[in-house]
Amino acid sequence: MTKTNFKHILVGVDDSADALLAFQYAISTAKQNDARLTIVSVLESHDMSVYQALDKDYIHGERSELEEHIKVYLKQAQDAGIEKVNALVSEGNPGETIVRDVIPHVKPDLLLIGSIAKKGLKRRFGSQAAYMAKYAPISVLVIR
Repeated sequence: MTKTNFKHILVGVDDSADALLAFQYAISTAKQNDARLTIVSVLESHDMSVYQALDKDYIHGERSELEEHIKVYLKQAQDAGIEKVNALVSEGNPGETIVRDVIPHVKPDLLLIGSIAKKGLKRRFGSQAAYMAKYAPISVLVIR
C-alpha cells in the first residue's frame, strides 16, 4: 500500500467547531506534505430573507464582511508556516457550490471538511459534509 501525498488541499471554513478542527488538520497536513492550501467559505443565500437576497448592497456588504473575515484564516495559516496559501469566498449552497464550482476552479486533490454528528430529525436529512463526500470528484476527509 502506498501513501498518498496531497499537493493541493482545499478546506471549507464557517466558524463552527468542526470546521475549525478541519482547518487545523488542513494546516498540519499541508505542512507535512509541503502542499498548497486553499481556504474557502461560502456565503449561504438561504440564511437571508427574500428582501435581503434581492438587495445588491446587502449581498455586497455580507460578502465583503466574509472576505475580510476569511483573511483571519489566511493569516493563521501563514503564521503556522504555510507559504502556499490562498483564500476565496463563494456564494450559494455550501456543498453544491464547493463540489460544482470551487473544486473544478481550484483543482485540489483533497477536500477537508468538518461534520458535526446530528441527532434526531436533522440526521435524516443529510448534511453538507455527506453531500460533498458523496459527490466530490476528489478525496474527501471529514473531520469530527
